[in-house]
Order: sequence, then C-alpha cells, then structure tokens
Amino acid sequence: MIRRIVCLPAAAVLLASVAAGTLKGEEMEATIKIEDKGSALRIEADGQLLAEYRYKDVPRPFFYPLIGPTGKNMTRHWPMSEEGKGESRDHVHHKGLWFTHGSVNGVDFWAESDKSGKIVHDKFLRMESGGKEGVFECANQWVAATGKVVCTDRRVHRISKRGKQIFVDYDVTIEASQEEITLGDTKEGSMAIRMPETMRVSGSLLAKGFIVNSEGIKDAATWGKRATWVDYYGPLEGETVGVAMFDHPSNPRHPTTWHVRDYGLFAANPFGIHDFEKKPAGAGDMKIAKGESATFRWRVYLHPGDAKAGKVAEEYARYAGQTGK
Repeated sequence: MIRRIVCLPAAAVLLASVAAGTLKGEEMEATIKIEDKGSALRIEADGQLLAEYRYKDVPRPFFYPLIGPTGKNMTRHWPMSEEGKGESRDHVHHKGLWFTHGSVNGVDFWAESDKSGKIVHDKFLRMESGGKEGVFECANQWVAATGKVVCTDRRVHRISKRGKQIFVDYDVTIEASQEEITLGDTKEGSMAIRMPETMRVSGSLLAKGFIVNSEGIKDAATWGKRATWVDYYGPLEGETVGVAMFDHPSNPRHPTTWHVRDYGLFAANPFGIHDFEKKPAGAGDMKIAKGESATFRWRVYLHPGDAKAGKVAEEYARYAGQTGK
C-alpha cells in the first residue's frame, strides 16, 4: 500500500531534520537503556549514566544518583556517598529520590530506626529497555519491624530524556493485600527528593536556591500549601538547574499538599492535613479496604534554568493531558 503524505513547508523541514538527525539538541529524544546489576538498576541515556535505582539491602528503594541536565547529580550525595563537599548530614533517611509514608497502620516507614518498617523489593514484573522511554515495573512489600507484612505496592517507573529535559514518572499503586490499611495523617511523607546543598533556600552557607509553586507562592511559604506543581531550583556547580514535581489530576486529593522545606527536603504529601491545614488530628487519614488499592501518579522533571526558563507550567499542562502528549 502506498501512503501519500502532504506536508506544509515547515513540516517538511521538520521531517527532513529528523531524517538527517539535525534537530536541535533540546528537541532530540535519547535512547534509554536499563540494566539490572543485581542490587541496582543502571539507567543510561544515549550510553551515559542517567540514574541508578537501588533496591537491595536498603530501607526502601530509591534513585541515586539522579543526573540532571548539566551532567551533575541532582540529589544530596550523603549518606550514599562522601562526594558532596560541605553537605549537611541531617535526616539520614533522606536518600535520593524515593516514595514511602510515615504512618501505615501506625508503622513508620519514613524514618530509619529499630522500630521503623522497611519497604522490601519483591520482584520486577516488567522491564522495557532500548527505546525512547525506559520502563520498569516492580512489586514491593511493606514490612514492619516485627516482620509482619502491612501492605504491598506495585510501581511503574518511566524514564525519558528530551534534549536536556529529564522525566521520571512514578506511578504507585498501594494495595491493602493483607488487611484494611490507614495511610495516616502525618507530614512525614511521601513522594520525596532531597536537594543538593547549593540548591537549598536556607540553613547553609552554600544555600542559594529558590522554591515556587503553581500558585506563585515562594520559598518557605510553600510548605503545606496545595498546588498542582512545585519547582525547586538553584545553582549546581555554577549552573542554574531545577527539579519540578507534578501532581497528576487523577490523584486522590488533587491538588496535593506539599511537605517542601527550605533546607532541601521536597515532598508531595496528600495525607498530612492536620499538620498542613491545622485541622483535627486524623483529618488526613486515608483508608483502603482489604483487597482494594489506591493509585498515585507523579512526575519528577529535571530541567535547566529556573521555573520560567524550564517551562515548568507548560510541561505540567503537557503531563496533565491539557495540551496533548
């Protein structure tokens, strides 16, 4: 069958550019490769390290390092590495980019202590490598310090790179597989990243960063506020870069509240209503009946420049399905 394609001049130029491989750098999509190294997944973009997903012998799975648009790691190095100079060493449980929660049937999966629970990798369910989007799906068990399995989850991660823009999609389905569960009302959670020292807003001599949310609220005032997205940006080894986190419109309690701190913690948390909005204790509890589940979707977007230069609002609209794919 012969297909006839009629193109306008601009479209013809675009098609010719694709064929010739001459698109500008900001428009090119990288090839994503995922390789299981036994205790971590190595994720590459066009042959260069983009991230590692560490899943074995850890309190919870997490991404570290997470390489940004300038080729530098965009999370705090400590406690995974001594590479970061002048880094603070508070909150040992702030590791890279991760998902967890501070109260699930009363068990704390956020902190790390003898009484805390752990999220234990069970198995990979799917892995797609070698295309413009790397995908891996996994199953995890949420295990209390007593050894009891409190609940389970399934996660689908999608990683892509378009020019200097990096996207990490994090779809998490929490399953009440054992019994009814309550995701408790606490600020300690949930979809989180710990920023590099120089990108902090305050609390360090190195801090030169900024925070802004979709409502135009800035810096420390963003804590506890509802917003569709938040962007945390600042200098990293002499170049301005940012990390934005997007709350998908399909999420329960959208737009979410944010546990975003000026000292570098950056987290979407739809459960901590008592802390964030001064409502009665337990107002943020979310129950999932035995055999049922709840799905949350977030996108983490690593970009050059500040929120405006990174076109964060436009990228959120794209993610939310308001302007296509």
